[in-house]
Amino acid sequence: SKHPLKNVECLAKEAAEKNKSLVEDKTVKLVKDISDKDKYGRLLRYVYVEDTLINEVLVKQGLAYAVTYLPDVRHQIKLRKAQEYAKNNKLGLWADNPCKK
Repeated sequence: SKHPLKNVECLAKEAAEKNKSLVEDKTVKLVKDISDKDKYGRLLRYVYVEDTLINEVLVKQGLAYAVTYLPDVRHQIKLRKAQEYAKNNKLGLWADNPCKK
């Protein structure tokens, strides 16, 4: 949602708001898989609040895609199951016409 040359993607604002509600004013633990950064120089981390994997919560609510790139696949199965849940329940990105709300 922050790219200066691109339109805001579908549900990006909702995802940002949900992420903020999940992590703001909480102790957050960032966990590295294999790679340190992506090709754009962004830190690659799994985000935890206590024992909750925030990445999984966002995917399960249909506010993020389950995308993995080798070699960073530690939670690939868990995230794909979360995405299947969102798809099966038509949540977020998987809802009928999610971007026309």
